[in-house]
Amino acid sequence: MTKQEFLFHLKGASLVSLKFAENYVKDKLTTDFKYNVILNASTDNPNLTQFEVYPEDDGKMKLDLTDNEVVELIYRNGKVPVWIDINVLKSSRKSTTFNLLCAGRYSDDKNEYYYNDNGSGPFGIKSPKLPIDYKEGKKFKLK
Repeated sequence: MTKQEFLFHLKGASLVSLKFAENYVKDKLTTDFKYNVILNASTDNPNLTQFEVYPEDDGKMKLDLTDNEVVELIYRNGKVPVWIDINVLKSSRKSTTFNLLCAGRYSDDKNEYYYNDNGSGPFGIKSPKLPIDYKEGKKFKLK
């Protein structure tokens, strides 16, 4: 996957995630996107040879990034995490912020990407964090 392809998938997944979140939240979601990236969210064996792993990323989080900054952060040696869960986190008048929860295993083989069969590459669209008292069909405000 090229950097350009990865950026394309990120932008597409962001739009789909925003549309999905609109089914759940009352907030107005804008198309000026920001991202919080949580690296190495999976627990991976550092002895894996099939994937590239970065144990130094354990516990790292980068906040308030642009789409290009996300690409620069997690596109490494032509490889990206095999799964990246994306969900709307918060909204302001100016921007919508997403969480990107990233696997620690990196690959350049599209067959390794968890969500490749649905056309989103490594990106899995997830709902916003549901409140404890969430009732199906009832929209809520993001915190």
